[in-house]
Amino acid sequence: MHEVHPTAVIDDGVEVGDNTRIWHFVHVSSGARIGSNCVLGQNVYVGPGVWIGDGVRIQNNVSVFAGVQVEDDAFLGPSCVFTNVLNPRAFVERKSDFRPTLVGRGATVGANATVLCGLRLGEYCMLGAGCVAVSDVQPYALVVGVPARPIGWVCRCGERLLQTEGFGRCACGDRYRIDAEACTRTE
Repeated sequence: MHEVHPTAVIDDGVEVGDNTRIWHFVHVSSGARIGSNCVLGQNVYVGPGVWIGDGVRIQNNVSVFAGVQVEDDAFLGPSCVFTNVLNPRAFVERKSDFRPTLVGRGATVGANATVLCGLRLGEYCMLGAGCVAVSDVQPYALVVGVPARPIGWVCRCGERLLQTEGFGRCACGDRYRIDAEACTRTE
């Protein structure tokens, strides 16, 4: 069972998982799939054919356009922005030029961040508020700024990792192997 606010519009052919809550003025387009245990905040738009995993939180005023895939447990902050065409023009039809974007498992896209189309946001990465992602983001990377640039690494729990000699650790107990370009959780 899921909960849908009376002002929300859910088109025909939409799949909504159990325990998902859809709030005020949301529009979910036909062919979209929203997983279980998700929350779609006020004024969210989900485009046709969009796939949203389980446990995803989409905050107010976010449009998830066709071509965007959001994996399990991702967080899309208030008013973050996705694009689906690199060079839009009002008078040129470019729907066949949509570039797919992947938001990896557990990733966080901060409030008012912009993600250009065709990118891959790695699992558990974190995009700071207001940043503009113009290239792929590595798993566990913390990126900020315009354009977004890496400034460190974060744990699965979202805390910044303390780094020493190729290793990272978090107060939660998780440990990571870190080199100049990658961060990998160790068991």
